[in-house]
Amino acid sequence: MAAKTTYSIIAIAVLAVAGYALVMPRWTDGPGTAPDNPAGEFLVEVTVPTLTGTAKIGETAFNAKCAACHGENAAGLDGKAPPLIHKIYEPSHHGDMSFQMAVQNGVRSHHWPFGDMAPVEGLTKADVKNIVAYVRSLQQANGIF
Repeated sequence: MAAKTTYSIIAIAVLAVAGYALVMPRWTDGPGTAPDNPAGEFLVEVTVPTLTGTAKIGETAFNAKCAACHGENAAGLDGKAPPLIHKIYEPSHHGDMSFQMAVQNGVRSHHWPFGDMAPVEGLTKADVKNIVAYVRSLQQANGIF
């Protein structure tokens, strides 16, 4: 009886994951989404607000360590890495700590077809906190809360 229950739970989980894959966010036009672009181009258009304080400091760190993959202003790069200016990365889905963990441990590919992200060396927790402030400022300016 326990085996049937276990198999039922596994089957439900597999169906749920498959169902999510069918309806997961797709590229569409608008803030935080991407139009069809040739390889290597930015994936989203980003409105950049006036940056101050930790967000301005974070911009410098982002440009030094993250922009090569995630693109200028976190717009993503086709064929490289996803845009961070996307509803998937809103604070209620990917909290600030998820950025700290991604930098420290890397990330297995789960939302996008870009492959795994390696850990990022040379960033302190304070650096990542500033980068998050920068990304959150960009997100807010683009309607992602």
